[in-house]
Amino acid sequence: MKKNFTLLFLFIAISSFAQIKGTITDSKGNPMAFVNIYLQDTYTSTTSNEQGKYELNVKTTGKHIILYQYLGYKTEKKIVNAEKFPQIVDVQLTEEDIQLNDVVIDPKANPANEIIRNAIANRKENSSKTAKYNADFYSRGIFRVKNLPKTIMGQKLDFFDEIIDSTRSGILYLSETVSKITFQKPDKLKEVIVASKVSGNDNGFSFNNAAQANFDFYENYLDFDVKVISPIADGAFNYYKYKFDGSFADENNKVINKIKVTPKRDSEPAMEGYIYIVDDTYAIYAVDLSIKGSQMQNPALNKLTLKQSYSFNNKNKIWAKNTQTIDFEAGMLGINISGNFTYVYSNFEFKEQFEKKTFTAEVLKFEENANKKEDSFWETIRPVPLTNEETTDYAKKDALQTKKKSQVYLDSIDGKRNKFGFSDILMGYSYRNSFKKWSINYDGPLLSTSFNTVQGWKTQVGLSFVKRDEDKRTYTRIGSRFDYGFAEEKLRVTGDFYRKFNNTNNSQLYVNGGSSVSQFNGGNPITNLGNSISTLIFKNNFMKVYEKNFISANFGREIINGLNLNFNLEYSERKPLWNNTDYVLIKNDKVYTSNNPLLPNDYVTPAIEKHNLVKANVNARIKFGQQYWTRPDGKYNIGNEKYPTLNIGYEKGLAATDKKYEYDLVSARVTYGLSIGNKGDLDLNLKAGKFFNAENISFIDYKHFNGNQTHINNGGSYTNVFNNLPYYSSSTNDSYIEFHAEHNDKGFIMNKLPLLKYLKSQLVLGFHNMAVPDRIPYQEFTAGLDNLGFGKLRIFRLDYVRSYQNGFQGDAIVFGIKILGGAN
Repeated sequence: MKKNFTLLFLFIAISSFAQIKGTITDSKGNPMAFVNIYLQDTYTSTTSNEQGKYELNVKTTGKHIILYQYLGYKTEKKIVNAEKFPQIVDVQLTEEDIQLNDVVIDPKANPANEIIRNAIANRKENSSKTAKYNADFYSRGIFRVKNLPKTIMGQKLDFFDEIIDSTRSGILYLSETVSKITFQKPDKLKEVIVASKVSGNDNGFSFNNAAQANFDFYENYLDFDVKVISPIADGAFNYYKYKFDGSFADENNKVINKIKVTPKRDSEPAMEGYIYIVDDTYAIYAVDLSIKGSQMQNPALNKLTLKQSYSFNNKNKIWAKNTQTIDFEAGMLGINISGNFTYVYSNFEFKEQFEKKTFTAEVLKFEENANKKEDSFWETIRPVPLTNEETTDYAKKDALQTKKKSQVYLDSIDGKRNKFGFSDILMGYSYRNSFKKWSINYDGPLLSTSFNTVQGWKTQVGLSFVKRDEDKRTYTRIGSRFDYGFAEEKLRVTGDFYRKFNNTNNSQLYVNGGSSVSQFNGGNPITNLGNSISTLIFKNNFMKVYEKNFISANFGREIINGLNLNFNLEYSERKPLWNNTDYVLIKNDKVYTSNNPLLPNDYVTPAIEKHNLVKANVNARIKFGQQYWTRPDGKYNIGNEKYPTLNIGYEKGLAATDKKYEYDLVSARVTYGLSIGNKGDLDLNLKAGKFFNAENISFIDYKHFNGNQTHINNGGSYTNVFNNLPYYSSSTNDSYIEFHAEHNDKGFIMNKLPLLKYLKSQLVLGFHNMAVPDRIPYQEFTAGLDNLGFGKLRIFRLDYVRSYQNGFQGDAIVFGIKILGGAN
């Protein structure tokens, strides 16, 4: 009986989404992709696929008037008397007869400029007509690779061998979503994903969503990697040239003006192509615009094309966007990828006002079992039919997924990967059991070998065991590291345990302990690589360290949306260390300074006395205005650039060997990132703190500031470091305040400068200030160029720094490489 009810409900579902379907071709019989198809005076719409196939879901039989609209072609009107479904309606479109004399404007003026001025003047009024609505939303995304190389820099690219063809080409990623959206301009959104499908992953969730598709030409900017200027933005004439290419009448006898759009400067974030403007209301009829990756500060992107089509409803007199496509081509290091996103908006319901609490912090959620829908469901609800290639990809990857989940297959793959080679002794090795989701990992010494004056040459090896739960996206890790210093002739061992409990409140526990060589500044401002270079070549041993024998436990979780609490408790024994080597690669007359950061020329006095201490701290992080997605496998938080992030901390030193080492510290930090339209991004970082009862505490527990004497940035944040400050010159056990500000113009200024614009770089201006009691405040001013490089490899940054403290202190040049990584 249960099966009969299932069949009955399936029949009802199919009946309620009856289809008018067919193929759209041009006059030569070629299929036409992405044609805009909709029922007249409704917001029931769809688009054709790459083979010209379309399916329009209608709810009733009888008479239907269907419009077929495509840029450059006459809109075709079909009257369909549907007595049964599916109803086959094939359509042939003919090219539009565009007239150059339909618009009468002063011949001495550029007619396109006058049309664009009117479009700008009417922009807010036209935008307000679609300011609040409910709608159905469908999206499909596909990534393809062509001629994928077998290796890159000696590394095999065999991840996709089973899904690409003999030419090493094919579909890498294919996904679809169907959702209900509630939207209020400019950016209030509520989206409910009804169905989500990822080819080859029956437990996957598509990343396609309405927020990522929200490109509104009525706004001044389109939010890509940079703010791209709309051709009808307030200041559009500063960026664009316009040419009138003629006009034509649509099915409602409304005159549509075709305007060619060209950037004034090829280096700026402006698009090229056509925008179609309705003559009487100056609303947007359609857009067909492209932009190069270099114009968006994205070197990997070759070209991106954005097309939109709007339909007119005679009942409410509103032009509404019903289809949108994004096509792109990208490539780097021999990997060439193309992609397409298709978006269909339908069943608009425009609102005068929404009820209170319509929009909350939850901007997107997935309905239960949204990623478990059967093929029969998709066949009834999918507005754009699959191409043969896409149908084949779903079938191929679904079969491959079943194969890949089997123990026989996974064991065979592990058998190949788990082979041990001689080079693994140095590079590292992993033994996996993919079926049971665990692995044993060995970290080799090659990339963990470095030099410092206390340990001399030192090397590390690590062992760890990891167990994952892929459905819940949690994991457990147990590991240890072995650190040996050859000059010190001492082995130190640490161990750790990490458990991520869930993705809903991000609960996690981390326990570690052992013996380590630690920097006095726990932020580790000097990397092992940077320190090795500065010591071995220049004999500058800036890294100052001590021995810590410890056990520590840390627990953190989100309490309510936007509020995270983190608790840490540590017991440690601290011991001083001394230099044990004067080895250098390039001999010079310099002498290594001592390991005492306060007395660099004193080789006898230790930096600290041996002592024990328990340190407890709690930190609250508040992300104001935090939004989030809800998925069955967890909660995913999204930043909100309208509001800052606040951190408040309290630290207590207690149970010390001597009472003098005990103290209290209250601290706060505010960070804020602000986008200033197309003029760039501003990042701010303000920190402040106050010690209590801390007159004689250990130098380890002072507030240390992130200086930089190596003049190399390790890829970390530039708003968390003083680029010309000695590492321990301003450390304090009293009160402190530091402020960092940096503005990246994202090319706004650089794109306009003769010759310099060809660098395709970004101008970065910074200011850094720090104040502690009994000292003149320290200040830095910086000016630099980011996004430097060659061709598509643009990973370098160069900064000039001038510092002041009671007058001019010094100048420096800081060289940065983005890929080095580093802590903020």
